[in-house]
Amino acid sequence: MSEIYEMAGHFIRRLNQISISIFSESMAENGYDLTPVQFAAMSTLKFNPGVDQATLAGMIAYDRVTIGGVVDRLEQKGFVRRVVSVHDRRSRELYLTDEGLEVLTRVLPIVEKLQGDILQGLDNDEKKQFLMLIKKAASAGNSLSRAPLKFKDRQ
Repeated sequence: MSEIYEMAGHFIRRLNQISISIFSESMAENGYDLTPVQFAAMSTLKFNPGVDQATLAGMIAYDRVTIGGVVDRLEQKGFVRRVVSVHDRRSRELYLTDEGLEVLTRVLPIVEKLQGDILQGLDNDEKKQFLMLIKKAASAGNSLSRAPLKFKDRQ
């Protein structure tokens, strides 16, 4: 057997593949065309209306260069709107549209349900422990990422 089967990186990559697959299938089965990153962006905008793209990218730990494409697609779907900032005419503030908020409200229970599917094989205590440990590891390595997680009030 290959040594990769004992490496954290291998299992993290596999779990990411599983997570994306479950998310995509669940969205399609329920009639939604939404990616995990689009969901993360919409969820973040719900609680942080008016942030710019760079701030949004940091808040979801996504690459600043490619967040523009995510926002473009959400805007094309009618879920997000860009507004010229009153503070800086060069900047665009991002807001969920009414339709975007409605879609987010409808998909949230679906996304919450599929979380258990991602960690199938673990009992409830193991899921809690796994989440605690993976949060700890992600926090400790945050600064090593090409797209570190940045909270709005810490920038």
